[in-house]
Amino acid sequence: MRSAALRRILRQLHWYIREFTGEAEYDRYRARLTDGPPPTRREYERMRARHREDQAHNRCC
Repeated sequence: MRSAALRRILRQLHWYIREFTGEAEYDRYRARLTDGPPPTRREYERMRARHREDQAHNRCC
């Protein structure tokens, strides 16, 4: 009983950390792709950074 509860807590903690750090975003991105090979994790992070920099003018400050 205790080990099952501990596994459940660790699984939930792992999910929370992946969501908080953005790690899960890459997995969701890959799941949405329908054509061609997915970019590597490094390429994906570069695309995200470039997109954030290009959209920086939308911020108020």
